Amino acid sequence: MRPMGTVTLCNRNMRVGAYIDGFNLYRGARRLCGQGQPGWRWLDVRALIEDSFSADWRSRGAILDRVVYCTARVSGLRDPTSPRDQDVYIRAMKANGSIDAVEFGNFVSRVKYAPLAVKRPSGKPELVRPTWPIQVQDGSSGSRHSEAVFIASYLRQEEKASDVNVATHLLLDVLREDVEAAVVVSNDSDLKLPIREARQRVPVGLINPGDGHLAGGLKGEASEGAGGHWWVSLDASRYTAHQLPDPVNGLSKPIGW
Repeated sequence: MRPMGTVTLCNRNMRVGAYIDGFNLYRGARRLCGQGQPGWRWLDVRALIEDSFSADWRSRGAILDRVVYCTARVSGLRDPTSPRDQDVYIRAMKANGSIDAVEFGNFVSRVKYAPLAVKRPSGKPELVRPTWPIQVQDGSSGSRHSEAVFIASYLRQEEKASDVNVATHLLLDVLREDVEAAVVVSNDSDLKLPIREARQRVPVGLINPGDGHLAGGLKGEASEGAGGHWWVSLDASRYTAHQLPDPVNGLSKPIGW
C-alpha cells in the first residue's frame, strides 16, 4: 500500500488493483526508448498507472490501492550486473511505495535448436537453403544438396509463469472483492480469458506497454460486463516522465539506467 499520509480512502472511492507483467513491460519500454538509452528503467510503475486512469475512473474517485509486480529473477549469463541491478530496482520500488507485492516466477536459460530462416516481404518466415557462396556437398558422391536445411544452436532465455501469476492475482482479488476495478499492464494474448472474466465483474483498464497493435485477444467493448473499461498504449515520454527518486532510501539508480 501507499505509505501512510498520501491517500485516505473513503466510501466514494473506487479501490483499484494493478497487475503487472514485469518482462512484458520491460520489453515494451525497451522497444520504445532504446536498449542503450538511459532515463527509462528506473520506472515508478504506480505513478505510470495512476496517470493512465480514464476520465470516467477519475470521476469515480479511483484509488490505486494495490500494485502486484510479477517478474522472475534474471540470469547474469549475458550481463553479470543484471541480477544486482534488478534486485536494487525491486527494493527501491518497495521502499518508495511504488509496488505492494512481488510475485516471482522462473527465469530459464536453455540451448535450443532451430532451422535458419529469413523474413519474407510478407513478414512470413522462409527457410534458408544452400546457395552460393555456401553449398552443402555429399561427402561420398560430391553432389550438392540444394534442399538441405541449416540448423543452428542458440541461447534461449525466457521467464516462466509471469502471465499465470498476473492472472491468478487478478482473479483472486476480483472474486474476493478485494478490489472494485483492475488494471492489467501487459500485451500478452494469453491473458485473454482471465481479463474477459474480470470484465464481467469489475471495470478493467488495460495498459499496452508498447505503441504497437493491441493483441487481438485482449480487445473488447467498453460497455461489456461491468462496463467502464479502457485501453491505452504507451509511448516513450510516458516512461521517462514517471521515474523513481534517486536515491530511494539509500538505493541508487544503476549506472546507465
